[in-house]
Amino acid sequence: MNVQEKKAQLRKKLDEVQVIIDAQAKDNRDLTDDERKKVDGLYAEAKKLKDELDRAEGDAALIKQIMDMGAGMEQSESQRPQSPNAPTTAGRGKSIGEQFLDSPDFKAWLKHVAPSGAIPESMKGLNSPPVMFKSLISGSDVTSAGAFVNTDYTGIYEPLGRYPLNVLGLVARRATTNDMVEFVRQTQQVQEAAPVAEANVKYVTGATGEVSGTKPQGAMAFEKVTAAVKTIAVYVGATRRALADAPQIRGIIDQELRDDLNEELEQQILTGNGVGENFTGVLNTAGVLVQAFNTDILTTTRQAVTTLQVTGRARPNAWVFNPTDWETIDLLQDANNRYYWGGPLSQGQPQLWGFPVVTSSSKPAGTAILADWRKAVLWDREAASISVTDSHDDWFIRNLIAVLAELRAAFGLIRPSAFCEVALA
Repeated sequence: MNVQEKKAQLRKKLDEVQVIIDAQAKDNRDLTDDERKKVDGLYAEAKKLKDELDRAEGDAALIKQIMDMGAGMEQSESQRPQSPNAPTTAGRGKSIGEQFLDSPDFKAWLKHVAPSGAIPESMKGLNSPPVMFKSLISGSDVTSAGAFVNTDYTGIYEPLGRYPLNVLGLVARRATTNDMVEFVRQTQQVQEAAPVAEANVKYVTGATGEVSGTKPQGAMAFEKVTAAVKTIAVYVGATRRALADAPQIRGIIDQELRDDLNEELEQQILTGNGVGENFTGVLNTAGVLVQAFNTDILTTTRQAVTTLQVTGRARPNAWVFNPTDWETIDLLQDANNRYYWGGPLSQGQPQLWGFPVVTSSSKPAGTAILADWRKAVLWDREAASISVTDSHDDWFIRNLIAVLAELRAAFGLIRPSAFCEVALA
């Protein structure tokens, strides 16, 4: 059934419905059951015809648009000046292979190289003329097949990265439940022991030859040291919508905040100046030994071992270097250009004069620290925690969320003389 026939059928159904409605209106009554059933059937048939008619008319309009577009392109192409050497355009409505074989340029070339239509096997290195395909579907064109290409979302997230935290693994860690930490440090030890001869008189008169047998008395001194618990904290703001729509971002925020706390914690342990809420770090603690530079790095670092063992009466367990300073030592060579530390193929834990070496970017360049790191103690009052609130300022009415990370801890050297700062230049 064509479009005109569908329109005639639709009009007939509508007319039948109109007859029933007119009769009902004339008698001023409701539709009877039979009339209502017949109207429902006629309506269903009319609706089906109307849908089919809409589709048919839409198809006809689409076909007309396509044909008009093709006619316009052909007219534009025919009006475009062609270079004598320009490639020919392949025909439409054929496969790419058929369009290539039927193109005028290819037929002329084939007739020239192979008049019989068959190319001999002895002929090699042949190049056919170019043929242009205007209807080629391209995957790189967003108006062609490229419109169906979707990005493959991997879900991979790569952060910027942070410095390795090696010093936190060296210090001793304990817990505290107070805001102040006190410990007792010995400032004078007993050093009066001496050999004693046996007494030969009951009462000492001072006469020649008398031996009193008196034992030497020792002495000790102590000091009380107080370390205050300090707070290290950081927060970031985020919209409630961002946290709800991108669940991954909450985990990223939490991890970033914790990493930043630990970086600052290691920085404070090494270089805190004790002012305000800063720790008193290793390099600013009174009583830490100092080894001056002497001759070269190797001589100086070896003398530091002696200084710590003799003056500090300590057993060192690790060096801490800035990475650039350790690179300088790692690259040292002897007179035959051999690396002292095994060169690029060396493996395992690096050592200097028998003691392990760790590097920390929180340690300023120019000096190293040799120490018994068990004499540095970090007291944890509150471990790193994450809290969330919308009560900051006017954030509640703006749907903003503050994600806060903080920790509380105290730090101190229970024996500063077990640490030695070594000059490297």
